[in-house]
This record gives sequence, C-alpha cells and structure tokens, in this order.
Amino acid sequence: GQRVSKEPCKQAQAVTPHSSKGTQVTVEIHPKDRPPQLFKKLSFGKGPRRLPSLSGQDNRGFQRTEAPRPPGGKDLHAYPWDRSSLKSMPIDLQQFEKLDAYALKVNVRSSVEELVRALLKQAHTDLEKVRAIWTWICHHIEYDVVGYHNKSQLSCKPIDVLQTGKSICEGYAGLFEHMCSLAGIQCMKLFGYSKGSGYKLGQTFSGDSDHAWNAVYLDGRWHLLDSTWGSGSVDDSFTEFTFRYNEFYFLTHPALFINNHFPDNSNWQLLKPALALKDFENNILQNSNFYTLGLLAAHPQTAVIQTVNGKASVSVDCRPATLFTFKLQGTKQQGLLTLKKQGMKLDIYPQQTGSHTLQIFAKPSRASEDVYQCVLEYVVECGAVDAAARLPRELHQPVGPSWFSERQGFLRPSHPEPIVHTNDGRCALTFTMGRDLSVLASLHCDGGSLPEELGRRHIMQVRHGNQLELKVHLPRAGTFVLKIYARKKSEPGNYDYVFNYLLSCLNAEAQWPPFPQSYSKWGQDCEVVEPLSGVLPADRNVRFKLRVPGVAKVLVQAEDAYPLTLNRGYWEGSCNTAGCREVFVMVHENANHSYYSHVLKYQVESQ
Repeated sequence: GQRVSKEPCKQAQAVTPHSSKGTQVTVEIHPKDRPPQLFKKLSFGKGPRRLPSLSGQDNRGFQRTEAPRPPGGKDLHAYPWDRSSLKSMPIDLQQFEKLDAYALKVNVRSSVEELVRALLKQAHTDLEKVRAIWTWICHHIEYDVVGYHNKSQLSCKPIDVLQTGKSICEGYAGLFEHMCSLAGIQCMKLFGYSKGSGYKLGQTFSGDSDHAWNAVYLDGRWHLLDSTWGSGSVDDSFTEFTFRYNEFYFLTHPALFINNHFPDNSNWQLLKPALALKDFENNILQNSNFYTLGLLAAHPQTAVIQTVNGKASVSVDCRPATLFTFKLQGTKQQGLLTLKKQGMKLDIYPQQTGSHTLQIFAKPSRASEDVYQCVLEYVVECGAVDAAARLPRELHQPVGPSWFSERQGFLRPSHPEPIVHTNDGRCALTFTMGRDLSVLASLHCDGGSLPEELGRRHIMQVRHGNQLELKVHLPRAGTFVLKIYARKKSEPGNYDYVFNYLLSCLNAEAQWPPFPQSYSKWGQDCEVVEPLSGVLPADRNVRFKLRVPGVAKVLVQAEDAYPLTLNRGYWEGSCNTAGCREVFVMVHENANHSYYSHVLKYQVESQ
C-alpha cells in the first residue's frame, strides 16, 4: 500500500461560499485573549476553505499554553538538504524506548484530558511529551477508509477521533494539536498539498489543500511531523488500512519534509530559501524509504525525464553499501544498472516511444531478507528508440564488477566497466582472487542459439597463483552476457551467482569456435596454450602445449597415441589428425597405475 495522504480534509466549520464570483476577502482570526494574527487570503470563489486552528485552550488541571508564534528566521533550515541528519533536532531514539513502551500500553478512551494525564505520568520534558503523544496516536488511531469514502460517517473532532479510534488526516492533526495544547506544548495544525496515495508523477496542484499535519515548538524552534503518515498505510484500492509505524515523519528535517508536504503558507516550510509550488510539482518524490535506507540524493531531480538518443540516465548517492534494482514498466529489462562505492548508476533504453514508469528499489547489502523497497519513481518520456541498444533478456542487474563482487573475492578487475567491447570477438578478463574460490563462467545470448553447455565452452579459465583469467571467444557478432559464479573450494556444492558483464562485438566477420571440451580431471590450475580452438583441421599436424601440473604422463589420442614431453612446466608435442573425428588429451596421474584419464576433447573438421 501507499502512504495515506490524499484526503479531502473537510472541517466541520468550513467557510460557506455566498458567491461564485471569486470575491477576495482578508480574514483575521482574533482569539478572545490573543493579539490579532493575519493568516491568509481566502478565495470564496474556490469553494470551502478551512481556517488554520490555534491551540492553547484552558483546561482544568493543565497549564495554559502560550499562543503559538509564527515561524521566524531562527526556525529556518537550509535548502537543499545538507545531508547532516534526518531529524530537525538532535535526538537519540534509544532514549525513547521506555517511554514508547509505556505510551503503547496506555489505554484511555474516556476523554482527551484523561489520556494526556496518563501519558504525562512518564513524560516530563517538552520533547518527551510530544514523543508520548506521537507514539500513542501513531499506534492507536487508524485511518478511516470508510469515512474517507462516506463523509457523513466522518468526524474530525478530537473526542470523536479518540473514542472511535479512527479518522482522516485532519482528525489525526487535530487530536495531536489538542493533546499538545493540554500538555502545554505550542502546536499548529497545518494544511497543504501532499504527494501520497493517489499522487501521479509530475502532476500539478490547484484548489483546496488535500492533507493536514502538525508543527510543534521545542527548544525554541518549530519542528514538523505527520502522525497520519507515521501510523501506517492503505492498500492501492483505498479500502484497507494497515498499521505500519514510520519513524521518519517524527520531527523530520524540513528539507526532507518538503519532498511530499507543501504547506498553504510557505513560511511553514521552515526553509531558506522557500520552495516554489512549481518546483514542488516538478521534483522527484523521494519517500521515507529513500532516506531511512541511508540514501542521500538522486539525479536528475525532476520527476519526468526525457531520453536523449533513446537513453535516459539516473544516479543515486548513498553512504552505506546498498544493493539496487529497478523496473521499467514492470520489468527489469532494457536497463544497465551498475553499483558504485557511494551509490549506483542506471542507464535506461526504452524499446517503445511514449511514457514509461521507472521504479528504483534498494535494500541494505547485509539485510537478512531479500526484500527490496521502492525508493524512487520517475516517468521516462521516450521520443525515439535506440534499437541497437536492445539488451539480452539473460542480463542480470547489477551489471559489471563492483564493491559487491569485491566482497565475494573478485579484486582488481581488468575491465571495471559493465560493457566489454571487442573488435575481433575475443577478449580476456583478469581478476586478483581474494579468496580460495572455484569459479564457473557461462556465455548467454537471446534467441536460443547458444545452449548452456556450449556457452560454457566459449570461455576458458586460466589460473596463475591468485590471478584468474577468463578468455572469451564469441561464436559470432552480437551482444552476449558473461555470467560468473563461485563457491568456496572448501565447501563443495552449488555455485552462487556473483555478477555478469555485457559483451559486445559489431564485427560481422567475427566467428570463433568453442574451446575444447574439458572433463572433471581438468583442474582449475591447468592451462591450454595451444591449440585453443576446440575444432582441429583434418589431415594436419597439430602442435600441443599444455600445463597439467601433478601428473606423470600426458598423451594425445588421435588415430594413434602421441605422448607429450614435459618442458619447463608445460607438456609439449604434436599429433596428426588424419583418419579421426575426435582427439582426446589423456593424463596418467600415477606412475604406479596403468590407466589414463580423459581431460580434454577436440572435434576434427569433416574432410
């Protein structure tokens, strides 16, 4: 479900229009014992508008709350966000553990006053009072999906919200304001536009406000919070609410709060400089998941991005090692996502013109569950398709080496970029291995013309100490996926996928046969120097040079047997391919035994 936010927050005593001609009047609100305060101009031609309410009522047994002062220079935070903190004041959430546990157990529904008295038994400072009220509301008031659809069954009065245990945004904000007033805390109920449930990327806002939230005065400054969004979420059909506590919306840094809250009065942005409505409409929606996962910034900042020559690019900055994935129109195809040490980069190649929804997901790299959370959404407008950039379906995200493959033991890659271009259809990729791993690699392409077993034979693995080389000979021109798997040598079993490359060859004349077929006795320390081609010419003398450590003898079996000679660590010799269709390389592992083991198999061309 998406965050609850797009409620038509009606107020019981809304101003009633007397004319549809759009007469402008200035309304000043004068509480009986407070100085006048100009709030805003109301257009009676637009329909009902709600007036901001002022807290601070006299109640028996409670101290009188001062009239809330308007925000001033000392309340303002710099925009854009300085990446310092998610909160607008320094707080240690651990200090709230006992208070939160206490507030959760308070079960008073008789009156708001009695509820506040119960909460204040364990809340003493202003911050503790605000926290206790916040925690109680977020865990005891559910969003009223029935009232949202049927306004006749809806009440936003604090006592009704308390006793029914449900309301819409204005009821949440009104109850919060009233409870703070009773607790002696200055609090404001604010109205404005929001990017919540039902929000469409890039949409414009006009007319009445659609959401309500609060500002509280603590330690000499105003701070923002939204108990509606802190309490939970509704499903896509807006018929069912689920309690799902969200800490992000408690005393949120104003430069982050503005991502999805735009107050009617720009002073309540608490920002310097204040954001214009047009910028609020155009900016991307970075939801609470974005920041709670440790992400810092995204580029571009606009919600709608245009392709250039069929390509659109997005990048994300983050502090911790974070894994990403994406969906373009619901699929993971037609994108190239690469992990960076401080974020990720994504290139998108839509294969149809028009508008495409791009969703970006993230999760901590060491998370116990394999669950990615949506952190960003864009609309990609594609004016022209780059058909040459069509990516293979076998391509896994992310692409290319990264901190993640380094963590798995693949260090110092010779090709740090995700795409390897080869002019003649051949390439060699090298790594320094940081662990004692068995490695498996395979080559894939679209169209089913390269079965998995044959795809593996287009890659030859060579080891020299802790250096790993993967020689690749492409069967033809085109785009291929090189997948790399690994497992610890000390733990036999299945190989785990680590990462993949995209290999590209545009030379139509490139056409390489597979490497020779290897058997289980061909260890990872073995090497073929020649012949590399798994298909030998007929009726020819073919020279062999192999590295096969730890064996007593090596021979090549064609029509006849041709023993090889050990020379400086390599077994060398030649054989004649006349009269045979297959050639085998065989090894004699132990001089005390008479049998040979097959290690390599070559095909011979037809005559």
